[in-house]
Amino acid sequence: MLEATGASFEDFTQLITAEPRAARPIPLIGLTQAGGGGFFDDGGFPVGQGWDQIRFPKVDDENAYALEVTGDSPLYRDGDILIVSPNSAPRKGDRIVLRTTDGEVMAKILVRRTAKTVELASFNPAHANLVFPLDRIDWMARIVWASQ
Repeated sequence: MLEATGASFEDFTQLITAEPRAARPIPLIGLTQAGGGGFFDDGGFPVGQGWDQIRFPKVDDENAYALEVTGDSPLYRDGDILIVSPNSAPRKGDRIVLRTTDGEVMAKILVRRTAKTVELASFNPAHANLVFPLDRIDWMARIVWASQ
């Protein structure tokens, strides 16, 4: 392992003995709740009341939040937790959470973003890609971790 990573034995032992970063509370709501109820501001940052909290380590985004999946999909199961970072700019290929101006919230894969549209792929390859005009999107945020 050391040879493959190019790390020294000292580097490796520091990883083992280093103090883990303290877990901090982050807001948690259900994915289906995220569509309405004033839980987000216009930029997709968590606000308002009704949030539970979970403790989660290693989140550099002070505005990070957690969404609990309801129902099953090809990738996520009922009860999985998605940690979302609204301050991390989504890039092509990233898993994202998006809310439309109609209040629909979905987890998808970012295929392409242009000056006028966003193209998203489903986790189920049998489904066609979705293309949304930017004016139909309230916000889009990057999924940085998922329990599975």
